[in-house]
Amino acid sequence: MTSPSAATARIAYQGEPGANSHIVCQQHYPSMESVACASFEEVFATVRGGDADLAMIPIDNSIAGRVADIHHFLPDSGLHIVAEHFLRIQFHLMAVPGASLESLRTVHSHVHALGQCRRVIAEHGLTTVISGDTAGAAREIRDAADPTQAAIAPPLAAEIYGLDVLAADVEDEDHNTTRFIVLSREDVQASAGNGPVVTTFVFNVRNLPAALYKALGGFATNGVNMTKLESYMVDGEFTATQFLAEVDGHPDDPPVARALEELAFFTTDVKLLGVYPAAPFRATMES
Repeated sequence: MTSPSAATARIAYQGEPGANSHIVCQQHYPSMESVACASFEEVFATVRGGDADLAMIPIDNSIAGRVADIHHFLPDSGLHIVAEHFLRIQFHLMAVPGASLESLRTVHSHVHALGQCRRVIAEHGLTTVISGDTAGAAREIRDAADPTQAAIAPPLAAEIYGLDVLAADVEDEDHNTTRFIVLSREDVQASAGNGPVVTTFVFNVRNLPAALYKALGGFATNGVNMTKLESYMVDGEFTATQFLAEVDGHPDDPPVARALEELAFFTTDVKLLGVYPAAPFRATMES
């Protein structure tokens, strides 16, 4: 996609400076101003209100699974997916200058980061303290100026908050990767026939026997690869289930068009959330 003009270009993300979302913004949109937001709701509101042009949102992690709440926000956000990016997650154990591994007693971080770095925590007998996000934990450690406290956070956080890295790459799994999507007010769709494309959509199945099976049958019979299918309740109703799906291909491709047409027969609503270029990282993933 084409980025907004440099004079006004801003990209919003959830978290504090130094968070993984901030790192992805810097890697892929270096000419844009990165705007930190306290919550996902604030990120969406910032883009909808015109205070930012794009939003960078994590949606899945290879270890922790889907990011909570995002799937509920997307369908009614009024925004469109225009790109995706993958980030190999790196976590460092960091503390204030003068601290050492021997001086540490507690480690602060987001609950998911703590869960992804169990080995180093156990090795040093540290007590965990949950923070709102990883970069925020690094800021808290800087402000506390206590050599017994450490943070698990991305490398950029150590640079921003002036912390020493006591142990690098402390994540338990070296395949730890997060997928991010980029959202825009404008529905900028990738062109058909110009490289691999991902189509993301949501739908509700009709209250009929085997409706989901029938709804998805068109993708199988038309040879369309569905790479994601996740369900979640709508408005707390156990019988009102919404599905988020992703397929390889463009809605204008005849197989995808036929599959979506069949899907409509067995659903109450189909909403396209985005048609965007597949990230190069997908080509490196095992089939």
